[in-house]
Amino acid sequence: MRNGIPGAAAAMFLVGTLAGVSGLIQDYPVYGGQAVRYLAAAVIWLVVIRVLGLRFVRLNRRETLLLVALTLLGLVLFNMCVIESARAAGPGLVGTVLGTVPLALALLGGRPAPRLLAGAVVVVAGATLATGLGSGNLPGLLWGLGALVGEVSFSMLAIPLLPKLGAIRLSAYSTALAVPLLATIGLVKEGTGMLQPPTPAQALGFVYLAVVVTVLAFFLWYTALPKLGPGHAGLFAGLIPVGAITTGLVLGIATPTVFDLIGASMVIAGILVGLTTTRKREAAHVL
Repeated sequence: MRNGIPGAAAAMFLVGTLAGVSGLIQDYPVYGGQAVRYLAAAVIWLVVIRVLGLRFVRLNRRETLLLVALTLLGLVLFNMCVIESARAAGPGLVGTVLGTVPLALALLGGRPAPRLLAGAVVVVAGATLATGLGSGNLPGLLWGLGALVGEVSFSMLAIPLLPKLGAIRLSAYSTALAVPLLATIGLVKEGTGMLQPPTPAQALGFVYLAVVVTVLAFFLWYTALPKLGPGHAGLFAGLIPVGAITTGLVLGIATPTVFDLIGASMVIAGILVGLTTTRKREAAHVL
């Protein structure tokens, strides 16, 4: 289990950097930009699969439905809900709702150990504090809850697929499938103007989102998930606001407040508390 800890931590931290880097593409059509991001990531995955010589794996009907559901909920719905929630109520509300991901995964992962549950609660509190409750409204909350469903689905629906596909194929298949779905939404909401030549800054932002946030973070998360299980892996979702805070500081677009730092410290403390259940089980196994 322990081998999955660095990957899970890095994956969720990198996902958190999305908020700051997205500022580089804020003037680009939103859904067209998401389609471009996933298209670029799909091309990268195609190259990786060819270089590694991985064969195409045929899925049965149940597995195909799981993959489609994962893509629809975990990628397309998640991105759509985050975008619309931020438009309706600002990023603070959706960030706070997503802060409950560790608790949701801990509960859905089976009967959580008391320390795991306690750690998840601390992580949720810290993520909420770091994100900031802010002022919200009902549409923003509903979109935020949709994003929560998407984030949880991204992990839970992947678990039965990973043994057969592995992290690379699952990342590649879901990423490629997301492109036409996002492009369709883009055409409906943004029309033919959904695609336009990017500026140098926008191109840099798309490269980062495709390579780091989509390809690298997906691979790290799907590699760590079966090793840790959804309960323990979910704790690291609390690092998303930590990644956002750090990115804002590095890019010079936001200086963390005292509450940001306290919240980040609580997240780290909650992760450490939750992971003690893993260490105890490993020690018991050795004895």
